[in-house]
Amino acid sequence: MKYIAKILDIADRGVLLNASDARTVGVLQGDRVQILNHAGGLSVPAVVDTTTTMIPSGVIGVYGLTNKALQIVDGAEVEVWEAKKPLALDLIKKKMNREKLTKDDTRQIIQDIVNDSLSQAELSAYVTACYINGLDMDEVEYLTHAMVESGDRLKFGNHPIVDKHSVGGVPGNKISLLIVPIIAASGLKIPKTSSRAITGAAGTADLMEVLAPVEFSAAEVQQMTEKVGGVIVWGGATNIAPADDRIIVVEYPFKIDARGQMLASVMAKKFAVGADLVVIDIPVGSSTKVPDMAEGRKMAREFIEIGERLGIRVECALTYGDSPVGRTIGPNLEVREALAILEGGDEPRSLIQKSLSLAGIALEMSGKAARGQGYQMAEEILKSGKALRKLRQIIEIQGGDPGVTSESIKPGQFEFVVNAQETGYIIELNNRALVSLARIAGAPHDHGAGIMLHAKKGEQVNTGDPIFTIYADRDWRLKMAVEEGRRLMPVIVEGMLLDRIPSEYRGPV
Repeated sequence: MKYIAKILDIADRGVLLNASDARTVGVLQGDRVQILNHAGGLSVPAVVDTTTTMIPSGVIGVYGLTNKALQIVDGAEVEVWEAKKPLALDLIKKKMNREKLTKDDTRQIIQDIVNDSLSQAELSAYVTACYINGLDMDEVEYLTHAMVESGDRLKFGNHPIVDKHSVGGVPGNKISLLIVPIIAASGLKIPKTSSRAITGAAGTADLMEVLAPVEFSAAEVQQMTEKVGGVIVWGGATNIAPADDRIIVVEYPFKIDARGQMLASVMAKKFAVGADLVVIDIPVGSSTKVPDMAEGRKMAREFIEIGERLGIRVECALTYGDSPVGRTIGPNLEVREALAILEGGDEPRSLIQKSLSLAGIALEMSGKAARGQGYQMAEEILKSGKALRKLRQIIEIQGGDPGVTSESIKPGQFEFVVNAQETGYIIELNNRALVSLARIAGAPHDHGAGIMLHAKKGEQVNTGDPIFTIYADRDWRLKMAVEEGRRLMPVIVEGMLLDRIPSEYRGPV
């Protein structure tokens, strides 16, 4: 059947057909059609939405992302017919039935994901099946290779290439802003592709975007890394392991991060950028993704095994995750805190120690520092100002202002200070509640939104002392965050005397 194309400014994949035309073609809502652009000779499948009013008979509405592949001019004639279902559907059902996926199965599923052949519902079924039934290490390896093969790769002439990753789960983890320039300043190359926040208040890409653009092609990432030794960019713009970004979109509403898919996602990106040496940060704590040391060691072994299968040397650091890293949560606040350290500040120690520890591991793995001397070398690079100069080079080559300072980065104009209601000690900082407050306040989209902690776990406060401040770029968001804060109680203050248990014994009368 031939139809007149109407380009719809909808940032999605698919087409919209009048219900009567859908019946003529022989499809229902959620089925697929194949669309042929005669002018360009391009043909793609698309999932069908139907309407009785928005599109007249004889016209097909083409969504923006579908037209990006078709390149149809508005009003052009296209040919439409019923399309076959993707091969991946039977393979996804196989995983739903707890069967093991083969290498070819996985490659086909990832290819259909990258080609946009699966609907959101079908992709959700795949993610859910992997989440519930899990992936064994063979399946993780297959998924890693398939993700790499589906996108662009970096190939450097000189080695080693270093990379780092944090599995997340702890707020304020802005360590990449220190680690990347320290490693690059040592003479090593570190092409750091980072994610935006999914469930957190600020991903590394969100932080770097405060300082410079982060969206570049894989070729641009390689060129910039060759010139200055390192970059901090958003991986979603590079076409490196592109299937991962499709999966993340589906995971987001459920706030899930399936173990096998997470392992494959991390290692695929490291493999694709040409990394030889990778340091993995695994925060451990009651409100992180990894609740205890035993689970942390298990995850570390899995990362190391996948690394061995890919020819990448991996070392993991189990880090303290029961409290935010540093005293800030949210883009501007975190960037300001990291820059202040690069400029010579010596607080907060949690941020400095964690950054230097992980950078030190990378320096030792590369042979730049002797065993046990990595921390000291990283500290010397930081204190000498070399790391700050290197970050300024990275900012400049990515198109930002290399003259930026910590003082020039401001938090949101609206703020609310939460004070201690009694004298005592901070006995609990609920990471999830703090992140929730920062997100309600507008982070990461609103760069000025976030939380400044004035006291952390174990510290003493007196009645009336500030515990934390909520910042927001918009007044109404601040009010929402304050209301939610009263319900969540993210910080608990107690005196050292928690309770008094009287004796039942009264003695002689």
